[in-house]
Amino acid sequence: MKIVATAEMRRLEQAAVEAGATWEGLMEHAGLGVAREALRYLGDPVGRRVLVLVGPGNNGGDGLVVARHLHDAGSVVALYLWRRQGVEHDANWQQCRQRGIIEHEAAHDPDLHWLTVALDRTDLVVDALLGMGASRYLDPSLAAIVAQVNAVRRQASVTTGPQHPLVVAVDLPTGVQSDSGAVLGTALYADLTVATGLPKPGLFAYPGRMYRGHLALAELEIPTHDLEALMSDLLTAAYARSLLPERPLDAHKGSFGNVMVVAGSLRYPGAAFLACAGAARAGAGLVTLAGARTVLGMAARLPEVTVLPLAEGDWGALGPAALEEFGKEVTGYKALVLGPGLGQADSTRAFVERAFGLDTPKTKPRVGFFSSSAEEQPSTSSAVPSLPLTVLDADGLNLLATIDDWSERLPKEHFVFTPHPGEFRRLLKLESLPEDRLAVVREAAERWGQVVVLKGATTLIAAPDGRTLVHDGANPALATAGTGDVLAGAIGGLLAQGLSLYDAAALGVYLHGAAGARVRDDMGEMGTLAGDLLPELPRTIKDLRYAHG
Repeated sequence: MKIVATAEMRRLEQAAVEAGATWEGLMEHAGLGVAREALRYLGDPVGRRVLVLVGPGNNGGDGLVVARHLHDAGSVVALYLWRRQGVEHDANWQQCRQRGIIEHEAAHDPDLHWLTVALDRTDLVVDALLGMGASRYLDPSLAAIVAQVNAVRRQASVTTGPQHPLVVAVDLPTGVQSDSGAVLGTALYADLTVATGLPKPGLFAYPGRMYRGHLALAELEIPTHDLEALMSDLLTAAYARSLLPERPLDAHKGSFGNVMVVAGSLRYPGAAFLACAGAARAGAGLVTLAGARTVLGMAARLPEVTVLPLAEGDWGALGPAALEEFGKEVTGYKALVLGPGLGQADSTRAFVERAFGLDTPKTKPRVGFFSSSAEEQPSTSSAVPSLPLTVLDADGLNLLATIDDWSERLPKEHFVFTPHPGEFRRLLKLESLPEDRLAVVREAAERWGQVVVLKGATTLIAAPDGRTLVHDGANPALATAGTGDVLAGAIGGLLAQGLSLYDAAALGVYLHGAAGARVRDDMGEMGTLAGDLLPELPRTIKDLRYAHG
């Protein structure tokens, strides 16, 4: 499923009209699609009471089409009109009047008495008030309507159950910003949102995601090929299945690659274990934990994981001589995971700087004809040659954020960054993240030339070429320390098996989320641990691979 931003959707609609479609035809398709989904939810429509909340724009026009089709199916339909004018030029409104559909103006209901009485008798509410593109807080009169619908539903849930009345939103629930998912003061809670054309990012981003309910699609006949590169994809099981690496019968451990994990510190020795286990459970043939000698002795360790002791400095941090030992070994590995629980000691920062060739100042620009050779040439870097594809996580990202001009000097398309919002903000040097996170992640991946995985209730994945994926996998069971370490390790394990940066990130995120869903279903949402994910990863892979026989 494609996900499209508001501006892109408008361009698609305009392209459809220029190709021969009409605005009236698009509205008819959208309204008919919403009506069909509403009927699935409503069941037998005959005699059922439906209240359609109609706004002033195209979304309200879609709602009028829905009202007409539900009336023709046998429902008793009423319209509640907010600031809609111009019936003489509104064919869909005229058709509703020709059918004798009851209508009431919100302007004539200042205390919302009519609305409240109607809601008490209604089986289904259709929200066609606003739709996509709203960016300012709701008008007070509209906010009052939304609040009243929510209040009646809350009260009804106490006496008649949570399904009375059902709310179906056309395209987006009123009050949810279509691109960012921000709530514009207040928003209407829907049981079902029927996206028209293509779903918008705000239906997957929080807090808007909490208002949408189930999601369905009313497809429109619109050309999409011109905007494919600008759209996002929903990360689905089918998409993830297509990325699974083969496991031939004559394979050996070398067939599935090797991963080096540089992780752990005196404060966070468990992070090293979780990252290594994540890589192994994702199918890597060999996993090596590299770390300070003291930390290696503290960390709980899988017996299958080999170790590379590195020189240490103060308090178990990586020492000045660690890079030489690391550099001798890491070039023989197919993937590197660096950062989980690593700490931010000065000597660790120096290790990261030197390993990635960031310990030398940026070359000064030549000015005039008499600049010195020292100004033209940087000092020799101690970067490790042939560094494998790398997952940079946690403290690896925090340390990177303290280094000047890092994005200009790192080799392009060589890293998967896996920040949570705080780490992402530090990399961007922002006090707070913009609301439209999908756009920010896409821009960052393009500017940095790296794959970026912004972790969260909805996880976003972006590639330097503009491709983006949205993983709609909110799960409170994953909101616990260490789950990010498992994810970083899993992505590293998939890199070792030959997947590209973007594909490894996508499959790793999907497997991590699906394993988390298994843990939640088995153990609940409270008290789960990151380690509970580990045995579920191979089971998730098995289910994904053999889901269709």
